[in-house]
Amino acid sequence: MSATTLETQTLPRTPWSGHPDEQELEHWKSVARTVAEALASDALERDKANQEPFNEVALLRESGLLNLLIPAEFGGAGGHWESSFEAVRIIASVDGSIAQLLAYHYTNQASIAYYATPENQREWFVRSAAEGWLWGDSVNPVDPDLSFVATGDGYVLNGLKRFSTGSSVGDVIVINAAVTGGENDGKVLAFVLERSRAGLELLGDWDFLGQRLSASGSVKYSEVQVAPEDILGEVTAEPIVTLLTPGLQLAFGNFYLGIAEGALAKGREILLERKNSWFLSEAPTYSHDPIFQRALGELKARTAAVGALAEKLNRRFNTVVGKAGELNAQQRGAFAVEIAELKVVATEVGLEVANRIFEVTGSSSTKNDVGLDLFWRNVRTHSLHDPVDYKKIEVGKYFLHGTNAPLSLYT
Repeated sequence: MSATTLETQTLPRTPWSGHPDEQELEHWKSVARTVAEALASDALERDKANQEPFNEVALLRESGLLNLLIPAEFGGAGGHWESSFEAVRIIASVDGSIAQLLAYHYTNQASIAYYATPENQREWFVRSAAEGWLWGDSVNPVDPDLSFVATGDGYVLNGLKRFSTGSSVGDVIVINAAVTGGENDGKVLAFVLERSRAGLELLGDWDFLGQRLSASGSVKYSEVQVAPEDILGEVTAEPIVTLLTPGLQLAFGNFYLGIAEGALAKGREILLERKNSWFLSEAPTYSHDPIFQRALGELKARTAAVGALAEKLNRRFNTVVGKAGELNAQQRGAFAVEIAELKVVATEVGLEVANRIFEVTGSSSTKNDVGLDLFWRNVRTHSLHDPVDYKKIEVGKYFLHGTNAPLSLYT
């Protein structure tokens, strides 16, 4: 922004339109598979080491995935959201932490289109593409509000935010805060700071059951100076702006689906390697035993059903985000409910598959060096991001009365 006063803006436009062709989709799937193959080679060892994933971010950057959504005219790959969701799904099948980093990156980077004026979007996209930025965030709404006080030539930021995904390895961090004082008093602004900004302290306190390499620690702000040029724009209730949250929830659905698919693939591999069979079985091996075939068949079918729903919504997101300022509240609300439906079934299938896969792989698969538990630990940890029961209520309330949950960073 060139001034500290935010003038009334026209409805934001978004740079995405249309749908990817098969060539684009296959290209990014291939790229994601190559990255996934590299990550799979030492996923368990890296999880145990619990180090900041700078090397993994470098792999994402080198692959081109970080610039997938940036328009070609601004130096990016010119890809579509459907391609980005597929990439998240594929990477989640081997490394949930890095899939989370990538999913949040796409949403955070898209803040440019949601918050910046059309004339300012170019500069942000060009800089991000040229420098290969990974975008982290620090917007956890359940923490106390940050202190963001207007000064003569900018703002001063103080406070603490937990669960700041990507912050400790991101090149830049998106932050939302309400202004106190000045001509923008009371407005919530979105702004961008580099990880090394003076007064910004990365606490490195992310040490959880799963998603250990998601770089989601707390960030403390002490007298951080925020300049006018750091401001993306105002956070409003315009339908296209609030589409940011359903977009992230759609990424969650793809992420949980990818974990389920990864657990199935690993379970199949282990089952096929099992020798002999249970002593009461008439089958020659465990993989020929109908009991184990039935269990895998059930889990595979449920996962496939979730996959079909995800693919449908991934494609529709291209259409909805392309409406930009023409998207109305009713359209946004209806689509958010459809995404909530995916969130419900993807959460439940992800947890079920990652848990029940042990029923077909046997007690030896619980050895720590097998790493089958990594799938469950990851989906169990992230699926607590927001209560899935409230997503069920969203769906039921809309189905019964046609009304949506209040707008928030969770709905």
